[in-house]
Amino acid sequence: MTDPTDPSLAPDSWQTLLTEGRHPKSTELDTLSSQEVVLLLLEEDRAGIEAALVHREKIAQAADWVAEALEAGGDLVFAGAGTSGRLGILESAECPPTFGTDPERIRAVMAGGQRAVFRAQEGAEDRFDDGQTAVDALGPGDLLVGLSASSVTPYARGALAQARQQGARTILVTCAAAEGLEDQADLVIALETGPEILTGSTRLKAGSATKAVLNAITTAAMVSVGKAYENLMVDLKPGSAKLRDRAVRIVESAGQVSRQEADRLIRAADGEVKTAIVMARCRISPDEARKRLSAARGHVRRALTNLRDSERSQ
Repeated sequence: MTDPTDPSLAPDSWQTLLTEGRHPKSTELDTLSSQEVVLLLLEEDRAGIEAALVHREKIAQAADWVAEALEAGGDLVFAGAGTSGRLGILESAECPPTFGTDPERIRAVMAGGQRAVFRAQEGAEDRFDDGQTAVDALGPGDLLVGLSASSVTPYARGALAQARQQGARTILVTCAAAEGLEDQADLVIALETGPEILTGSTRLKAGSATKAVLNAITTAAMVSVGKAYENLMVDLKPGSAKLRDRAVRIVESAGQVSRQEADRLIRAADGEVKTAIVMARCRISPDEARKRLSAARGHVRRALTNLRDSERSQ
């Protein structure tokens, strides 16, 4: 069911949402050529990214909260419906292969469940109680990111309300500022993306801007917790031919060794790229490299810096 206490969910309020407005540049959309339509859409996507840039400080704060939750052993959960829900699923699904994270600790829920990922489940987004149920395992130390382009989706609001009730931190990412949003989450990132070229189709500019924000949040958070060295993804899981090749190239570059030696080190490190880099640079065993990384809280640069500091003090 929807939240009966929330006046912003009344149908007569939806027409006031920015995401439901008509864009003045596309009122004659059906008369335009394909090239003209494409140009409009891409220009609006660029405007969406510019709208996200305005909120870079809040986005950085969100990234810091993600890093804090993960370092403290908490979970990160994305919750949304429709396009927003699928974007959350995409973000959570990409973290394990890119950053070596536990898929149980960074995950996503969406209105309508797994079936809705591939086929729209109209009406699922209206169930406030489904949003509550989807996150009822969260608690203090965890972080919920609610995704709702319109800001009024009952499913996302239900998830946010339940997570807050259980003591979890909450963030709302939306593309339509509305009255009372500050009461919905601990941190609200309200992107002013404005009306869509195709009226109400928030899979367009709003979706692009939301995806950019999620990319920024998770990538900045992962850099903060040591999932990158220089600009290399040093915690990737080499589960495919492409990723295995990338892993070798990363160790070759960061470890300052030949490709053949990089491949040998990765094998010796059981596929752990970070470990192989520290082995290469410090000329030590896998176990000793892991100890150095543990002391550096998983940061390759710190592990290497600590080694140089130790050598200078001797």
